[in-house]
Amino acid sequence: MTHDPVRISLLGVPGWAVLWALSVAAFGVFGWRAWQLIGLLRQGRPENRFDQLGQRVLRFCKHVLLQPRLLNERSIGLPHLLIFWGFVVYVICFNWSLVRGLVPVLPIPYPEEVFVAALFLKAFAVLVLISLGIAVARRIFFPPPHLHLSWDANLILSLIAVLMLTTLLSAFWPRAMWWLHMVTVLFFLVYLPYSKHLHLLASPFNVFFGNLRPAGDLGIAGGSEEITAGSAKWNEFTWKQLLSGFSCAECGRCDRACPATTAGFPLQPQEIVQKLKKHTIHAGLETNGGKLIGDVITEDEIWACTTCMSCMERCAVLNEQIPIIVQLRRHLVAEGQMAKTLQDALQNFTRYGNSFGKSDRMRAKWTQPLGWKVKDARKEPVEYLWFVGDYASYDPRLEEITRQTARLFQQAGVDFGILYEGERNAGNDVRRIGEEGLFEMLRDKNKQSFEKAQFKAIVTTDPHAYNALKNEYGLSVPVLHYSELLDQLVAQGKLTFAKKNGVRATYHDPCYLGRYNDIYEPARRVLQAAGVELVEMPRSRCQSYCCGAGGGRIWMEDTPGVKERSAESRVREAAALGVDTLVVACPKDLVMFQDAVKTAGLEGKLTIKDLTELVQEALKPAAQA
Repeated sequence: MTHDPVRISLLGVPGWAVLWALSVAAFGVFGWRAWQLIGLLRQGRPENRFDQLGQRVLRFCKHVLLQPRLLNERSIGLPHLLIFWGFVVYVICFNWSLVRGLVPVLPIPYPEEVFVAALFLKAFAVLVLISLGIAVARRIFFPPPHLHLSWDANLILSLIAVLMLTTLLSAFWPRAMWWLHMVTVLFFLVYLPYSKHLHLLASPFNVFFGNLRPAGDLGIAGGSEEITAGSAKWNEFTWKQLLSGFSCAECGRCDRACPATTAGFPLQPQEIVQKLKKHTIHAGLETNGGKLIGDVITEDEIWACTTCMSCMERCAVLNEQIPIIVQLRRHLVAEGQMAKTLQDALQNFTRYGNSFGKSDRMRAKWTQPLGWKVKDARKEPVEYLWFVGDYASYDPRLEEITRQTARLFQQAGVDFGILYEGERNAGNDVRRIGEEGLFEMLRDKNKQSFEKAQFKAIVTTDPHAYNALKNEYGLSVPVLHYSELLDQLVAQGKLTFAKKNGVRATYHDPCYLGRYNDIYEPARRVLQAAGVELVEMPRSRCQSYCCGAGGGRIWMEDTPGVKERSAESRVREAAALGVDTLVVACPKDLVMFQDAVKTAGLEGKLTIKDLTELVQEALKPAAQA
């Protein structure tokens, strides 16, 4: 730089002294606000998120430096990534310039005086300005649903644009542009922790301290009885849950993915997190936050969630919305504030161990028409313990499919048995309703039955049970979904097919198999081996659309104002492909979609079938015998 910008006089004061005054003021205000926010987090309940530091560093590098989830929305993904890296580059160069300006005797040049640095800054300035143009055009002309359009965001974009322009124009007015650049950054520093862009500061920490346990484990690391009792006040959440609010970018990705939001239920995951954030700041710093449940977040919002994890799958800053919602539910359950249908279901779980209110002695009644005795794993050793689940055991619409699965296992030479009346509901949805104590009771009773049985692995046809058994029981044996077992049997040549099935079908990925446990391919491989012509839905694999049954919603009534139930939306999506069959691998999916086919007017146009049915149809005649 031809003339050192700090070796000038500004209203009679040396430039370096002005820079010192501005810097001390800006960093002082920033530090005070940061200290306030950290103080709020420190008032949250403890949670251990300091383990596995190596994994945390790798997660940080992936989701902060590369931000792959941003690229899920291509129109803004790359521009946002460029804006982020432009921010990083300019923070580095700002600090370089600041140190040089504050201590003008240092024998180092300004970044603009280093050719490579100057070229890099100008190149990034151009890329970032283009990206800003795309972002502004998107906000004005085609904003996606649930994107927060606020003057706050516009101000931030304007400040970033000023920074880029000052860099590009520094060749013409070097001193003026340098001072405008520095003052803008210092103002940005003061404003940032008070604005929606607080997420720029908080989200890297949010990613670093993210959950490293299985996604399907709803327990709290280092938790206590007070945590599992629920939260009705801001400081009854863990510090990490409070951090989620500070990290939210208000981009609306979670809302756009949420089936409850799409269906018209009074839930927006983004709003839950944002409301918790605002309530925390108001109640923690201003003591006028009102009641969290009721005044800030309504009970209808809390109960609308299907716990499908679409929101968490899409969130670019790795927020954990479902644990926050379940934490609110735990309090409501403890207070008895829930729908009558839900109370009845929980009472059935407590008394009978299932939601149907049926005797445990009737749990294996479905086996009677088989004509042969299914082994009792408590009385004789088996290789596979089949955890059948409530719906597959008790729902009359599913009993024949359950028998077909048993025949299929037998035909393939699978050595399996069941627990008969010793089985209870796995408790997956009970836990997500918020009844932690009942979940633990069901889990303990099932584990007691497991201890009486001899087996090498567990197989289940229910993804909900699969998730609980695999991730929340602490078992030492493998847990398989039946699609995984069938896939193994096909690969081993124990299931062979006579001819191509000839069915043109699409497959629905269950939430608790896919997003929760990252299992997508086994069922597809089995269907293809059976000769099924498989057509993928637009929303498949990790973007699969929820049937609406999870999180206890299957036992709740729909609220007024619902536009279209999730299951109806899903069967319409399948039918639009021109297929004749929608294949499911979850008992609840089959029940929900069969009902939806009727209410959506698709009877005779779309058939709902379980994976087992298509396998049976394609087996060689000898295997069927």
